[in-house]
Amino acid sequence: MNDQTLHARRVPWTAVIVFVAVSFALAWLVALPLWLGDGLAEPISVFLLPVMMFTPAVAALVAMFVMRVPAPGHRARFLGLWPLRPAKRVVWLIVAGWLVPPLLVGLGVLMSAALGFVQLDLTFAAFAAELERAVPAGAPLPPVEIIVFAQLAMIPVGGLLNSLFAFGEELGWRGWLLPALRPLGTWPALILSGVIWGLWHSPIILLGYNFGRTDITGVLFMVGGCVAWGILLGWLRLRSASVWPAVIAHGSLNAAAGMIVIFAAAQPDLALAGPLGVAAWIVVALVVIVLVLTGQFRRQPELADAPGRLLSAPRS
Repeated sequence: MNDQTLHARRVPWTAVIVFVAVSFALAWLVALPLWLGDGLAEPISVFLLPVMMFTPAVAALVAMFVMRVPAPGHRARFLGLWPLRPAKRVVWLIVAGWLVPPLLVGLGVLMSAALGFVQLDLTFAAFAAELERAVPAGAPLPPVEIIVFAQLAMIPVGGLLNSLFAFGEELGWRGWLLPALRPLGTWPALILSGVIWGLWHSPIILLGYNFGRTDITGVLFMVGGCVAWGILLGWLRLRSASVWPAVIAHGSLNAAAGMIVIFAAAQPDLALAGPLGVAAWIVVALVVIVLVLTGQFRRQPELADAPGRLLSAPRS
């Protein structure tokens, strides 16, 4: 593929704008009952939050079938749904997406302690107190160590279950949006898609979700977390030419998100110590640096572009 053909690629900006507008509008629409009610305390929130996760997928469908990006006949490959080739690489990256995010969240907990963002308590006294408040008075509880072990052991299973919901987001963010922005170059596409992903969370972040902050600072921390993790999820997508490793990784990240609460001696500031907080940004940045130094961002298989052509990976 010659350079002239590569430079002929263009971002389908009209379709991107429609995708962003639809995904944001639907997210606010789904969250509207929470804003009109008691916020995240509304019982219906347990239903609405998973529904919100599918709004990017709906936006991707609108971009494909209304804006016709990509062209018919190339949509499965453009989205990274099929074919799963090379199969060995896709499988290994799916396994990495399943097992590595919980490890990085755990390293984020250690980084938080090292930076003084949180004090760890390996007796789990604070976690045990939270459990006692969560169950009816006098209800028997097994030893807290058993509960902690069960919680940690269930993270891989939870990652697979959470992937069912993460698919709704990933079909939009890494399935459609990242390839659509890819003519900008690898890094601009990764960063811009991460910013959009973070801003999309605004309807629930401004209600206190994730960070307990109901102002713009919560949104900014979410954008930072989504850019950091979005680079890793995006790398899985581009390195495999498949959306499935990113789907599994997103599910595993969500499953491991509560790990900090288990080990913290007191309620931590999640903007600093949480899985999307500053300590996690540092851990993810170190991993990204290793990937860059080993050339992993340069080694990308061919993807289908918006019109459906197969083009080599941009080098920027």
